[in-house]
Order: sequence, then C-alpha cells, then structure tokens
Amino acid sequence: MKEAFYVLYLVLLVSGLEALVTKPNSGNFIECLRYRISPENPITDAIFTADNTTTFLSSYVSYTKNTRFSSPNYKKLLAIVVAKHVSHVQATVVCAKSNGIQIRIRSGGHDNEGLSYTSSVPFVILDMHNLRTITVDVSSKKAWVQAGATLGELYVKINEASQTLAFPAGICATVGAGGHISGGGYGNLMRKFGITVDHVIDAQLIDVNGKLLNRSTMGEDLFWAIRGGGGASFGVILSWKIKLVEVPKILTVFQVNKTLEQGGTDVLYKWQLVANKFPDSLFLRAMPQVVNGTKGGERTIAIVFWAQFLGRTDELMAIMKQSFPELGLKREDCQEMSWLNTTLFWAMLPAGTPKTVLLDRPTDPVFFKSKSDYVKKPIPKEGLEKIWKTMLKFNNIVWLHFNPYGGMMDRIPANATAFPHRKGNLFKVQYYTTWLDPNATESNLSMMKELYEVAEPYVSSNPREAFFNYRDIDIGSNPSGETNVDEAKIYGYKYFLGNLKRLMQVKAKYDPENFFKNEQSIPPVRVM
Repeated sequence: MKEAFYVLYLVLLVSGLEALVTKPNSGNFIECLRYRISPENPITDAIFTADNTTTFLSSYVSYTKNTRFSSPNYKKLLAIVVAKHVSHVQATVVCAKSNGIQIRIRSGGHDNEGLSYTSSVPFVILDMHNLRTITVDVSSKKAWVQAGATLGELYVKINEASQTLAFPAGICATVGAGGHISGGGYGNLMRKFGITVDHVIDAQLIDVNGKLLNRSTMGEDLFWAIRGGGGASFGVILSWKIKLVEVPKILTVFQVNKTLEQGGTDVLYKWQLVANKFPDSLFLRAMPQVVNGTKGGERTIAIVFWAQFLGRTDELMAIMKQSFPELGLKREDCQEMSWLNTTLFWAMLPAGTPKTVLLDRPTDPVFFKSKSDYVKKPIPKEGLEKIWKTMLKFNNIVWLHFNPYGGMMDRIPANATAFPHRKGNLFKVQYYTTWLDPNATESNLSMMKELYEVAEPYVSSNPREAFFNYRDIDIGSNPSGETNVDEAKIYGYKYFLGNLKRLMQVKAKYDPENFFKNEQSIPPVRVM
C-alpha cells in the first residue's frame, strides 16, 4: 500500500513539474509587465487574459484573418498584450523572456498560416495594431510608418500630403506594415521601383533585451536581415522609415477577361513571353480563375488580365498594339485615374467608392490556403492545360496570380537585401483557394497540394523557391518550441536562397538563445 502511495505521489509530483514546465505562470508574467511600466503609460487595459473570456476572444479574433485558426488555444495562450506604447512592447519582450514564455508578434494578422498568433507551447501574443502612427514629409519624400498601420492607412496618408507620391507595396489595404514590409512585400509598382524593402532607409526595432534600436545602433547586418528576412526572427519591428516614389497625376488601368473558349490559353502563353519585357512603367498581372461557363452547370477557366500603367491611355494602347495584340485591348477597356484610385480599382471596388474605405479594418476572416512559386521559363500550353484541369476539380473558389518580373526586379542584386528572388524570374505565382464549410478544410488542403504537385515540372527547382510573405507550412516547418537546423534549412533555402547563410549568422549574433522563434523562423547558426 505504501509503495502504491509513493508511486502515486511521484506521478503527481512529476506531472506537477511538467505542468510548471509546459505552462509558465501567467500571473508572474503580468506582474512583471506592471512592474516595468511607468504610471504615465499604464498597461492594465492593454492586457487580455483567458480569465475574461469575452474580451479575450474578441481581442484574439479581431486580427485573425484565416478562419482555420479562429479558435484560440486556451491551454497555451496565456495573454494578449495590445501594446499602446513602445514601453509596452519592451516590457512584453523582457517579461516573456524572463518567464520562459514564447512570444508571437501580430501586426495585421495576415500570416497565411497563423504563425503570428498561434503556437503549441505556452505563449503570449504581442498585438501591434494600436501602434499605427504615420508621418509624411513631402519635401524629403520620406515617411515613418509604425508596424500596426495598414497599407490602406499609409496610402491615404501619402495621398493627403501629395498626389504624385506613392509607395511600392501591396494591393491588400488591410495588411499590416510590420510584416508586409519585413518580408519583402510587393505590388503593381514593382517593375518600375522594386519592392518595399528596396525603399526602407531606417527602422526601429525592439531587440531580445528589450532595447529600442534604430539603423545606426542595430548595425548594418541586422538592418539588412529585417529587409526581406522577416522581422519576427530578430526582434519586434516598431516602425519603418521609407522613401516614397514619384508617380504621374494620372495612371491608366484595365481589366480584360479571356476564357478558354476565347483562346485564353494561347493568350496567356504569349503573355509569358512579353510580360517581363514590357516598359518598366507597365505591370500586367494574369489571374486564371474558375468561373461558370456559358452553358448551365458548366465551369471553365477565365484568365483575367489586370494592368496598371504609369501614363495615359494613348501610350498604353500603342505598347499593347505593338507587343501584345493577342489580348485585343480596346480603348474603352482603359480607365484613367489617380494613383490612390488605382488602389480601389485593384481592390475590385466600384468607381466612385470613397477613399475612406481604405481606412476600414474589417473583421471578415475566411477559410483559405495559399502557396507560391517562381517561374523561370514559359509554362508550355500542355502544362497550362494540366493546371486548368486540376483547378476545375475544386468545388469552391480557386485562383492563381501570375505576377510579372523584369524591369527594376532584374536590376537589384539578390543579396542587396535579404529578399533574394530577383533576376532570372519571368513571374511569381500565388495559388489561393477559399471555402466556407469547416468540414471542407482537409479536402481543400489536399486539393491545393495536388495543384502544387501538378505545377512542379514547370517552376523553379533545387530549391523550389517560395515567397516568405505567402507563408506555407507545407514546404517545411519545425515544432513550435524548437528549431532544428536541418529542417530550418529546408524551408529557409526555399524562402531565402543564398541569403540564408548570412541570415543565420545575423540571428546567431543578435538572438543566440533563439528567443524569437516560430515554426518557420531562422535558426541561430554561426557558419564558418
């Protein structure tokens, strides 16, 4: 009997110790936060814990864009800190580290795999959405933008200051500046001006010790790493200083559809031959998608050609007539508008939509899965037909984006920033599917894997390259709480190519104990 009691005592003792190891005391973490914050910047209202289920849940889902991750892990998520001041960010880092708690950093909540707000080990979410100040200096053509600001807010602020300044970033207005810029975000100005990281000239970052650094105090190697290597492996991005670019007062856009029955495959094949050779001022995206056919019950593929030209209709018509007559562009297809209004056009909003819509922060999450590829040589027509056949197997919305390279993207060296995907690419592909039924998740994830496999012969290889901002857990990942270097190299080389070696060295220098980590973070490795 005594032996049995002793064994039970040991089991309870061990399980109690395991509980201490696997779930640190959130009370200690919160006490630490309060201790470190001055009364002038109180943090109490910025802390949400599972004790108050209603506010905790609403805080969690408010910036959860993928419904696949809309239920918080109450056993692991200890608190959400919605920072309102830089000191809140610093305290969260220091207190999480000292209490052995993992940290996940969320700006806009658009991480495709939810890695900015999920983990399978005890963690806290540092939510940056309240830190959204933007200041624009027209005379120097520069701006500061905090990590929690959205692209829509940035675009409106730039436009209020000047009608001929812009910033070459993405078309999704609700994306947060923190993650979008650090991962090498791109948009329809990339052929003329490059991408976000090519225009970052300073940054503010909270490091692993809770110190506020800028470009001069962090050093050029860390400044290089956070421009394209993602910020979350190195610290917490607080703000970016960016160079703005000059655009005409009037730009021209168009949208033209070609179904398979209208020769869409042939037109798209020709697009592959010319899209990266157009003048830098023309960005022409191709978007194959599944649509309803002309006969009831039939479905087909329509390739939607979306264009933006830094000039007027006459000049654009002449370029298209000479280089891409197969599209059959007509003058009435073209619309002339300001740069800010083009952002509404790309968001598929009707003409006349007030620009204030760009300031909205809608909570409209959907179930979705996204993947990416880079294409180095034209996909043959039979390859395109195999892709169409696979897309038509989906029972829900599915589309691809073919984003043309060339222009400035070919002229910036692959190691100028941590973003490596430069010369040698014809276009970047985004695969995307979305669905409503929670029970359809597994079948849709499986279909996306099939589509990705079908495309494999026609895209980059050794490694099969991927875009970091289109995060994809399928290409390799680690468990939440550890970073196996061999596994990290698998996904790391796909995202960062030859820049991975330097990124690992920077990580080893600035975060040697690997505090800032997630399932696809960069490991701290000193490469000899």
